[in-house]
Amino acid sequence: MDPDTEKGISLSGRPTVTDPPPSDPSATSFLENLALLTRLETRGIQRVLPSESTVTLSWRSYLQAFVLWVSINLAAVNITLGMLAPTVFGLGFTDAAWCAVGGSVIGSAAVAYVATWGPKSGCRTMIFARYTMGWWPGKLVVLLNLIVLLGYALIDCVVAGQILSAVSPDGSMSVIVGIVIVAVITWMVTTFGIRVFHYYERYAFLPQLIVICILYGISAKNFDLTTPSLGDPATVAGNRLSFLSLCLSAAITYAGVAADYFVYYPPSTPRFQLFAMSLLGLSTSFALALISGIGLATGIPSLPAYATAYSTSQGALLVTAFAPLGAFGRFCAVVVALGLIANLIPPTYSSGVDFQLLARQAARVPRWGWNTVGVVIYMVCALAGRDSLAEIFTNFLALMGYWVAVWIALTLEEEVLFRGWWGGRGWEWADWDRREKLPMGLAALTAFLVGWAGAVLCMDQVWYVGPIARLVGDHGADADGQLRWIFVGRDCLSAFEMAGITEVWEVKSALKGIEVHWEMS
Repeated sequence: MDPDTEKGISLSGRPTVTDPPPSDPSATSFLENLALLTRLETRGIQRVLPSESTVTLSWRSYLQAFVLWVSINLAAVNITLGMLAPTVFGLGFTDAAWCAVGGSVIGSAAVAYVATWGPKSGCRTMIFARYTMGWWPGKLVVLLNLIVLLGYALIDCVVAGQILSAVSPDGSMSVIVGIVIVAVITWMVTTFGIRVFHYYERYAFLPQLIVICILYGISAKNFDLTTPSLGDPATVAGNRLSFLSLCLSAAITYAGVAADYFVYYPPSTPRFQLFAMSLLGLSTSFALALISGIGLATGIPSLPAYATAYSTSQGALLVTAFAPLGAFGRFCAVVVALGLIANLIPPTYSSGVDFQLLARQAARVPRWGWNTVGVVIYMVCALAGRDSLAEIFTNFLALMGYWVAVWIALTLEEEVLFRGWWGGRGWEWADWDRREKLPMGLAALTAFLVGWAGAVLCMDQVWYVGPIARLVGDHGADADGQLRWIFVGRDCLSAFEMAGITEVWEVKSALKGIEVHWEMS
């Protein structure tokens, strides 16, 4: 990928036509000069035209898709997520491993599906969401996606801070300092170095893969592979379902940004190949990280050192696992902590684009300006919640995946029923920023809200257990991940049967003189 094209700067040093128009000439001159002096990326929400594609299709381009997702997800945050299976849900190693792999593969399939829309449309993910949700309901999706991105970044910062604090001599570095260090480095990369971003993600998996293999090598002897899950069969089934849903939510949250990183691939990119390589990279990295965390946590009951460390933090347990290697083990722990930067960069980068979609006035603020706002928000929240990581994981992370699954279901229905497989009107990508040409989104909003209502009935959280979730075992089960699609699909299909309508209507409005796509559901 040509870094200058990614920045929206031509070889002549002038901004290209893809740059967003600032509000006045003085702002234009300021942004141009600033971009030239600091090499800032000025391109934001603008669609990448087919003529602007900079990736030449080859085995390297598909390998890049695989490596990108491995670098992002082979991270300590997913190791600590795996620790929750034995410690919070009482699952044995075998049950936990199967649920981790199953949940992450299902969630990763949704992410890989969304990734294929990047080359096809040339639009960022939340721009593409306008074609499903409509102009105004689409802003609700953007707002929810921002919460997902900043929330996930918050978790990354806390985990990194815990590890850096635990690895420092006698805990001399506080978690606060660790959080600030990681947040500042991420801000620098996403703000000043989009080229560094692509280059970093291309190679970031190598040190992470090495240290995680070392982690397996020194700690696998402590894994408890025989102790069964705790509870009666119904309770065990509920805990399996809850942990599977948690892993599904961890993976599917990337669907809100998946297309962002492939908009420079040509429209002729085969969807299956990109889907397959993305799915392989996502599922492989999730499995390696989650299973290592599960194994470490199964050793807590039999190893006092593990129990003591876990009582301090999940990051401290990870550092203790490297302890037999002495100084080299501490170095490995630092590598793991800094590896979270690769996981932080994508949500930080994409949040800058999403902020611009909230209003036309917001689009006048450069992407890097919104990146700065996002970093400040999640850094402050991480500092406030640094002592409650497990609660954030089990309560907030599952919630983050609720809306994404509903949106994925709606997107599939839009493609299959209205625009693609069964005919339909197709996709007019040139209308990405023309409100009068985009759907009103009434049907999508209705189905979206029905899906949310179904999620409420099925959710199992500390502060609320839905009536359906309460039916499973002693502690309930978080079944929303499996049932929310049914609520959305049934809502749409029932409405089609009642109305006798199988495709979207196009209604001509004589009063306004515009064409309105009225979705019936």
